[in-house]
Amino acid sequence: MRPVVLVVGHGSRDAPANEEFEQLVARYQARRPELELRYGYVELARPSLAEALADLPAGCDEVAVLPLFLFAAGHVKNDIPLALSAARKQRPEVRFRAARALGVHPDMVELVLARAEEALSLGDADARRTAVIMVGRGSSDPDANGDFCKLTRLVGEGRPFAWTVPSFISITRPRFEETLEFVARARPERLLVVPYLLFAGRLFNQLQDSVAEFRSRYPWIKTALAPPLGVHERLLKVLDERLDEARGGQRPLPCDNCQYRVSLPGRAENAGGLRALLWSLRHTFTHSQAAPHVHAHRPMAKHVLVCGNVDCAGRGSLGLVESLRRLLKDAGRERDVRVTVTSCMGRCGEGPTVAVYPDGIWYRGVRESDAAELVHEHLLADRLVARLVDNIMQ
Repeated sequence: MRPVVLVVGHGSRDAPANEEFEQLVARYQARRPELELRYGYVELARPSLAEALADLPAGCDEVAVLPLFLFAAGHVKNDIPLALSAARKQRPEVRFRAARALGVHPDMVELVLARAEEALSLGDADARRTAVIMVGRGSSDPDANGDFCKLTRLVGEGRPFAWTVPSFISITRPRFEETLEFVARARPERLLVVPYLLFAGRLFNQLQDSVAEFRSRYPWIKTALAPPLGVHERLLKVLDERLDEARGGQRPLPCDNCQYRVSLPGRAENAGGLRALLWSLRHTFTHSQAAPHVHAHRPMAKHVLVCGNVDCAGRGSLGLVESLRRLLKDAGRERDVRVTVTSCMGRCGEGPTVAVYPDGIWYRGVRESDAAELVHEHLLADRLVARLVDNIMQ
C-alpha cells in the first residue's frame, strides 16, 4: 500500500475556492505518485477533517497530515491536534504524523515576488517609486500575525521598493483600508497590493472592491492588485519539505511563541501547555452541561457572545462589540453583563452573529447601529429584538 497523506484545507462557502484547493491536491498527487493523497476541510466544506480521518483506507499503518495553511494559528494549533487525538483513539494501530504549516519560508517569499511581477513589471527605477502593501487575512493568534509581518519584511529586504508594509483584512490591525490611506499620504508614484491568500474567494473579491474604490479617489497613484498565490512550483516545493519533515519525524507542530505555551501580553491566561488547547471547548462544555459550577469570575446576569471571525469581523462585529460594551458601561451594567468576542459560530455569510446566554437567543445580521436597541431592549429590559432573531434555535 502506498503511504497515505491527508491534505487539510480551510474550506470555503465559495465552490470555486474549494475547487482550487482540490486542483492543487490533484497537481500534488501527480508530482508525488508514490503517495496516496486524500483531502479534508476544517470547516465550511465536505469532507470534513473528521470524515476524512474516519474514511482512511483499511490496512494503512501510517498517515501524514499535511495542513495547507499559510501560518500556524487556531486551526493548526487546536483543530488538527484535537482531530488527530480522536483519530488515534479510533485507530490505535495507525501512526499519525502532523506536518507544519507553510510558515515563513524563502520559497514563499519568492512566490510572492513572482505574483507581484505578474501584476506590475518593475525595473529598479520603478521599484524605488513603488510602495508595496502586503495583505494578510488576520488572526486572533499573535504568533501567526507576527509570522506574516516577518514574511512581509523578507519580501522587502534587500529590494529597492520605497516601502513594503503589512496590513490585514480583519481581526487585527493595521487594517488594509487604514494602511491604504496611510501610504497614500506619502504620495508614491505606484502602489502594488499583494494579497497573501492561497486562493481567490470572498476575501479576494473584497480586496478587489477596496482597490477599485481607492483608484477612484487617488487616480494619480498607479495602483495594481496581484493575484492570490494559487498553485505554483514553489508552493509545491514547500509542501514537499513540510511533508518530508513530518514523515521523517523531524519537526512536530510548532510551539515557539504559541499563545498556549508562552505568556504573551494580554493573553497570559491562555498559557498552560496542552491543557490550554482544550480551554475554550472545556469552558463551553461546563457552561452547558455542568452548571451550577464554581467560576473564578463573578456571576453574570447575561453573557453576550459576538463572532469575531473573518466574515463577521469584515461586516463590523468588532465595532459592534465596542458599542455594546460602551452602552453597558454607561448603564452601569458592565460587571454583570459581559460581552465576549468568540471564534467562528458557524453562521458565516449571515453575520455578524450574536448569542445571548443563559437566554439561548441567537441574533444574526446585527450591525453596530443595532447596539443601542439590543442593549436597552434585551440586555436591560429582557425583551427580544424580534427582527434580528436567528431561526437557528427554532
